[in-house]
Amino acid sequence: IEQPTFPKITEMCVKMIRRVNDEEGIKKLVNETFQKLWFTPTLHHDKEAMTRKILNITDVVAACRDTGYDWFEQLLQNLLKSEEDASYKPVKKACTQLVDNLVEHILKYEESLSDSDNKGVNSGRLVACITTLFLFSKIRPQLMVKHAMTMQPYLTTKCSTQNDFMVICNVAKILELVVPLMEHPSETFLATIEEDLMKLIIKYGMTVVQHCVSCLGAVVNKVTQNYKFVWACFNRYYGALSKLKNQHQEDPNSTILTANKPALLRSLFTVGALCRHFDFDQEDFKGSSKVNIKDKVLELLMYFTKHSDEEVQTKAIIGLGFAFIQHPSLMFEQEVKTLYNSILSDKNCSVNLKIQVLKNLQTYLQEEDTRMQQADRDWKKVAKQEDLKEMGDISSGMSSSIMQLYLKQVLEAFFHTQSSVRHFALNVIALTLNQGLIHPVQCVPYLIAMGTDPEPSMRNKADQQLVEIDKKYAGFIHMKAVAGMKMSYQVQQAINTCPKDPVRGFRHDESSSALCSHLYSMIRGNRQHRRAFLISLLNLFDDTAKTEVNMLLYIADNLACFPYQTQEEPLFIMHHIDITLSVSGSNLLQSFKESMVKDKKKERKPSSDEETESDSNSGSGSESEEEASKPRRLRKRVNSDSDSDEENDINAVMKCLPENSAPLIEFANVSQGILLLLMLKQHLKNLCGFSD
Repeated sequence: IEQPTFPKITEMCVKMIRRVNDEEGIKKLVNETFQKLWFTPTLHHDKEAMTRKILNITDVVAACRDTGYDWFEQLLQNLLKSEEDASYKPVKKACTQLVDNLVEHILKYEESLSDSDNKGVNSGRLVACITTLFLFSKIRPQLMVKHAMTMQPYLTTKCSTQNDFMVICNVAKILELVVPLMEHPSETFLATIEEDLMKLIIKYGMTVVQHCVSCLGAVVNKVTQNYKFVWACFNRYYGALSKLKNQHQEDPNSTILTANKPALLRSLFTVGALCRHFDFDQEDFKGSSKVNIKDKVLELLMYFTKHSDEEVQTKAIIGLGFAFIQHPSLMFEQEVKTLYNSILSDKNCSVNLKIQVLKNLQTYLQEEDTRMQQADRDWKKVAKQEDLKEMGDISSGMSSSIMQLYLKQVLEAFFHTQSSVRHFALNVIALTLNQGLIHPVQCVPYLIAMGTDPEPSMRNKADQQLVEIDKKYAGFIHMKAVAGMKMSYQVQQAINTCPKDPVRGFRHDESSSALCSHLYSMIRGNRQHRRAFLISLLNLFDDTAKTEVNMLLYIADNLACFPYQTQEEPLFIMHHIDITLSVSGSNLLQSFKESMVKDKKKERKPSSDEETESDSNSGSGSESEEEASKPRRLRKRVNSDSDSDEENDINAVMKCLPENSAPLIEFANVSQGILLLLMLKQHLKNLCGFSD
């Protein structure tokens, strides 16, 4: 068996290919590079060059196993689209060569699996080859039509390792795409596929069941119409669920349900998976029966969402999610709305249940997106005959109504302590925005908040959504910028693992960049928006704003670390700090004086000379502060009895303190904001090297 390609070459390819969705110049360069490297036809006699190419592609696919294959699909689509109208199509020819040779390599690896020395390596290569074939099938399923019968026997692979399961899942996904395109496939071949898939559904776990039911859906619905075969399977699991429900209703403490828990979990999942791909209310399935199957399934699954065992609840919610893809209108049912919203909004609810509800919404939106894309492709084919666009609009109208129901709770999930909950909530919002199902302005503050997430992947996704919104709707980001900053503080509070420590507004790394630096960089370009944003932030430090001190610290951190590009930006902030200090500072000092109790021995009004003297004394505070900040040897010499004078001053002040300390405590709290502004001004002065 061939040696793998050099790891460095694979690493370079992985880094390059991930830039396939970058700006136009880079995108063009990536497309050209990989067209020359992979998608140029190879001479038939040059087997060595073809083998090198196959190994390189499969190595890159294997290296991206954990990060996803969107890049490969995008690259292939870009290249095939570029030659759609050309008479000579080198990319299409190269793809045909690659697919044919990948199938040859699969057969070769299978033969070598009997060699115990290289079994692990070759098993990994087999998975990489089949995964690559699936990626080709996803973009151009016609390329695999002639190889469908070669792939079918892999459904009977004996599963002992993770790689074996991956082989079965990828083969099922390939056959799902390819079998409906075959012209006059033999009945034996189709019957064998159906039987193999059914055996896998009955025998193996969730992932295998999901892909096999999906494949069975394509084969039965589009080719064989063998509805009785599927109806029998559905009744088997539906009947088991009904029986277990009745037993539980009769005796909730019965051990029967505990003993049959594996069967219960499998039934909940499989009934849902079958309902996703088959509409059992069709006459083809239930015949002349008047029973409404979807309502019966909903009732059954909803019953188990109230079960005491969390694992049973989770499987029931998974089953519901599958059923809602076939029948989205069920999501308008009051009991479903109550279930979803209570799980998402209840802070004490299990994280697993929250994630599963978000996953359900995500899967529904992904399926709707796929349907819409397919409808769009079909529309282009028969544009003159019927109004398919109208059908698409009706579908998107339902999606929009559904997302309006659950939007608030999904957005609030951004404030969860668990990153996995925030991750799925962001996925749902991104899909909703990409499909244009809601007005984006309501999501802007939440996306700004998610742009401060500690995980780079989530930060980048949120920032990308903001960029897209800003392109389409200029001014929306600026309009919600301050609200977004406040929300980002809430996100940071939720994430903060040590509640005793205050939340800081900069990243604790080498860069010490502001958490909201991307927001500022988006607003910075427009001078009017930038200044309005900065003034709004500084106004929060005003004594009348009553902003929480910890939030002021968070905002001051951001203002200190924003990516300023011109001197005008920090100078503008410093100028407005001076204005705020002159107003708020004077008000604070006045309120402090007014809260003091006058000495009863000196109740007479002070003369104008004394007033002038006291004002000059209070004004000399800054001088004494400067004096204190100097090194000891440079300070002015003071009289030896200054300590006793200071003690007398303290005593005099203590006598003036009111019995009710509330006004003084309020003064102390409000003054924190003023002190933060003074520190911010000094920091900016030092940072930018400004002189007095």
